[in-house]
Amino acid sequence: MQQKLLPAIFFGHGSPMNAIENNRYTAGWISAVKNIAKPKAILVISAHWETYGSKVTSNQKQKTIHDFYGFPPALFSVKYEPKGSPEVAKRLQEIVPEIELDETWGLDHGAWSVLVHTHPEADVPVLQLSLDKNKSPQQHFEMAKKLQILRGENVLIIGSGNIVHNLRLLDWSNKKSFLWAEKFNASIKKAILENDFESVVEFEKFAGVRESVPSLEHFLPLLYILALQKDGEKAAIFNDEIELGSIAMTSVVIG
Repeated sequence: MQQKLLPAIFFGHGSPMNAIENNRYTAGWISAVKNIAKPKAILVISAHWETYGSKVTSNQKQKTIHDFYGFPPALFSVKYEPKGSPEVAKRLQEIVPEIELDETWGLDHGAWSVLVHTHPEADVPVLQLSLDKNKSPQQHFEMAKKLQILRGENVLIIGSGNIVHNLRLLDWSNKKSFLWAEKFNASIKKAILENDFESVVEFEKFAGVRESVPSLEHFLPLLYILALQKDGEKAAIFNDEIELGSIAMTSVVIG
């Protein structure tokens, strides 16, 4: 019998403070996974691990990386340290031989700030796949397609970033989002819902891209999740809001 495919999810993770808050965004994250049976492992593609070459964590146990500063002590006290999965890491290397095994990283806040809500018991092995800075968006998308097979091997794949992410232009009054952010976010959502993923890969053509995507790392995890879609599957959007004017919390589930 063919293994049922697990969904693949892109989480707009926003501020690290979401890790220690219970709000409408974290409620959306929890709702997105509530009907998913316990997987064999969780593979995270986070905006916060960029490398030269593709790497996957092969640690026996993961460490919590507090990769930020200026936040309350309560956030630095968070520990999320599940087992790793050397087995799944080696499986990734079988599928994509260029991926290197890495034991120096752990779980950065792009991973654990979401997982503390979706899998609070830390009883599922977790591993991270890095973002290769040498690759173009199209190359990331093509490599991610090769990972589709893992959805049928009981591995939950999640991406963690933000469609719109510009910290320099934050509006701390949070009264309304910037028009350029609204336009770019709307263009990406439209392409996703129309299954026009090539347009998402070619996101540079959309209005507002310069301000919305000043650097690639927060956008690329979305491409990994879209690349995992199988024929006949649809994408659904949740947490569709823009925070502080220039951070899209918009999230996507495939399958």
